[in-house]
Amino acid sequence: MSARSGGTLRRNSLGPLTIAFLVLSAAAPLVGIAGGVPVAMLLGNGAGLPASFGIASLVLLLFAVGYTSMAHHVRNAGAFYAFAAQGLGGLAGGATAMIALVSYVAMLVGLYALFGSAFAEALAAFAGVTVPWGVGALGALAAVALLGYRKVDLSARILAVLVACEYLVVLYLDARVLLAGGNAGPSFISFTPAAFLSGSPWIGLLLSFSAFVGFEATTIYSEEARDPARSVPIATYVAIIVLGLFYLFSAWCVVVAIGAAKVLPTIQALDSPTALLFTIANRYAGHGTTVVMRAMFLSSVFAGLLAFHNAVARYGYALGREGLLPGRLAETHPRHASPHVSSIVASSVLLVLVVLALVLHANPLLTLFGLMSAVGTFGVLVLMTIGSAAVLGLSGRFAAEEGWLATRAAPVLAGLALLAVVGLAWLHFDALSGVTGALAHIAPLAVPVAAVAGILVAALLRTRAPERFARLGANAG
Repeated sequence: MSARSGGTLRRNSLGPLTIAFLVLSAAAPLVGIAGGVPVAMLLGNGAGLPASFGIASLVLLLFAVGYTSMAHHVRNAGAFYAFAAQGLGGLAGGATAMIALVSYVAMLVGLYALFGSAFAEALAAFAGVTVPWGVGALGALAAVALLGYRKVDLSARILAVLVACEYLVVLYLDARVLLAGGNAGPSFISFTPAAFLSGSPWIGLLLSFSAFVGFEATTIYSEEARDPARSVPIATYVAIIVLGLFYLFSAWCVVVAIGAAKVLPTIQALDSPTALLFTIANRYAGHGTTVVMRAMFLSSVFAGLLAFHNAVARYGYALGREGLLPGRLAETHPRHASPHVSSIVASSVLLVLVVLALVLHANPLLTLFGLMSAVGTFGVLVLMTIGSAAVLGLSGRFAAEEGWLATRAAPVLAGLALLAVVGLAWLHFDALSGVTGALAHIAPLAVPVAAVAGILVAALLRTRAPERFARLGANAG
């Protein structure tokens, strides 16, 4: 049975909670708690990090006000690209499209390296078998390729189970810490101005924002959502609120478990900051919980891989349909109604990149996960800033319907805050990535280079097919 060119995605297949699970998994919350929190405490503001998560949550909720108001009117699997094309013009849409693709592919490269490294470590620890990181990475790539080819419902069901288990195991540990009274009894010093402003608060805030990357993908599923005008906003708010509360509460429990004054000395004494959560688990919940958490760490990374793969496949589908990429990417599977050609191309590109990294003997954690996830995070922060500007560009059409708060006040305030975070990411890319020297200055240039490439592609389309250029980002939901 042949694929259908220009076919549609599977309509009315995703409810708000399903979409929320799809994007919550992209944020890989267990990875954030196990890896991101101790690093952010070490490089940022120590015991004041929970307050940083609170501030990041509020800014992103403000962003969501404008972002979801436009989701009522722009229903397109191209998400940020479609917003930018409709609100800021086709050239801006082209730039945004390429930034999105580069950012999400970079995130995938980093996560494949992290999965491969964690898989090799687990195999060595529990079976005494030593394998290169590429074994786990390529195995995960094959599984993701298979699931990405099939119906999105299957991916959603798998992600729902994996994400639910992630939250449960961390919340169980949080409960054990609080029931035991922590190191010296619960304390709310983390939420005082003095704690927030200690150390390097701006780095702590930057790394807090990076933990949310993935939530913004709700609009990617607008063409597959049941009642997208309702499902997408609900999913977006659910994702931000759940992630925000989870990070804030669990980071606070880490502080309670160690003691505010001992946070930095404890992390500094570890061989790796990422050992902190497992050390706490051993102390408060026993070795069995630690083993489960290590296993769930792997499933958390896999869930992130599957979620970001789905996002890349849908971007490719949307851009192929609208002429910014080859039209074959817009083909959908006759039975699964999935963007299977785009999914196969994405898997093939990632296969080439992972094999190339193996051939070059790249360090899976520093060079790949640290650097590539930082490039992806920086790109997504830029996307959100462009998204706020796009809402302002669209406001003239929908201000009467959506109101002044959603179309003017919220996007201006959120856009300014996000622009400041983008500046922090540029200035402190070394803290975001873990690399120093020339590489820390060169790597973030991938984002503006992608933007220029997108502008050139869009300009070429304007010359060759002006009528298609004029429709870029049009409502397809």
